[in-house]
Amino acid sequence: MPFFIFESMKNFKVTSTSLESQMSNRQVFNDFGLSGDNLSPELSLTGVPEGTGSFVIICHDADAPTPSGWWHWCAFNIPATCLEIEEGGTNLPNTVVETKNDFGSYGYGGACPPPGHGDHAYTFTVYAIKEAHLDLDKDTTPAMVMFMIKDSVLAKASLVSYFGR
Repeated sequence: MPFFIFESMKNFKVTSTSLESQMSNRQVFNDFGLSGDNLSPELSLTGVPEGTGSFVIICHDADAPTPSGWWHWCAFNIPATCLEIEEGGTNLPNTVVETKNDFGSYGYGGACPPPGHGDHAYTFTVYAIKEAHLDLDKDTTPAMVMFMIKDSVLAKASLVSYFGR
């Protein structure tokens, strides 16, 4: 079960049956010398604040050896009624937009730290925002999505899982 859980306003929480303190091969990338399943984790949300229009999910690796870290996943326009996301995102409605990750593909890109770089912390954060729909497309960068929601966040909750090689 969860390891680091960060909570913010209200009682908003995110939990996962997929993530543990050490990330499993199911959430690891399948390239660059790794043979993971590259599946986004199952995420469950509770304590959603009143007035939530939709959710935004990001996965970021601040330990990546770049000035801005590494964006592994950014999904938005997740309806406020979608309180559980299945592993691999198989139940995400077609309204959901998954942007390009730093690997250059759309959707989730699993853990992939450089060999010998030690454990990296992969932070999965869910933002409850006021808007039901962001008028952005899949080519919007994760950083721009974060900029566009900065004044709309009602609450956020995060999980951290580690992976190294």
